[in-house]
Amino acid sequence: MIAVRWLSGLVKQSAAGLRVLLVMTVLLGIVYPLAVWGIGQIPGLSAQANGSIVSVDGQPVGSSLIGLNPVAKDPNNDPYFHTRPSETASDYSGTDDTKLGLADNDAATSGASNLASDSQVLVAQIKARKEEIAKREGVSADQVPADAVTASASGLDPSISPAYAQLQIARVARVTGLSVDQVTKIVDDNTSGRGAGFLGERGVNVLALNLAVQAAKH
Repeated sequence: MIAVRWLSGLVKQSAAGLRVLLVMTVLLGIVYPLAVWGIGQIPGLSAQANGSIVSVDGQPVGSSLIGLNPVAKDPNNDPYFHTRPSETASDYSGTDDTKLGLADNDAATSGASNLASDSQVLVAQIKARKEEIAKREGVSADQVPADAVTASASGLDPSISPAYAQLQIARVARVTGLSVDQVTKIVDDNTSGRGAGFLGERGVNVLALNLAVQAAKH
């Protein structure tokens, strides 16, 4: 008799547990995700919820939240604005100070070098980056701003400082055939202010810059 009662109680408890499992699976595995997705599709929220995708002629070309560093086929005729160095770049190495992270980066991965400020590898990389960028832009090394030679924590920072954007104006204008005034206006038009008027620093979205330059050429 005791065994029968025990077995009956076990069945009831198991059935109750199964019902709770099924209900919670439907609520949290189906209803809740669908509700969150539906809220994310409300006009005004959908762009951010779907990854802030930037499209040209109906085709996605990138995300305004992810910095891509385009590589020119001819380094001597480079028409692009460039992002900050990245640990996700194809030429980066955390142990080799000749690998600078200035090449094309991998938008599918994210990460930092984790090198300390007193790392001799990092110090050498910054020095080499400064010389490489100064050579590319035709300026002296002391004109290269800090964000041009230091990587962000994510390695995918979409924006650069106005100073770094301005440093690249002369080269972009020369290679693309646009006037310096035209390119300067493009930089000014794509320079964002500080958050809430006082948070953070002003920035220039590199993807937006390159797309605007491309559009101005046609």
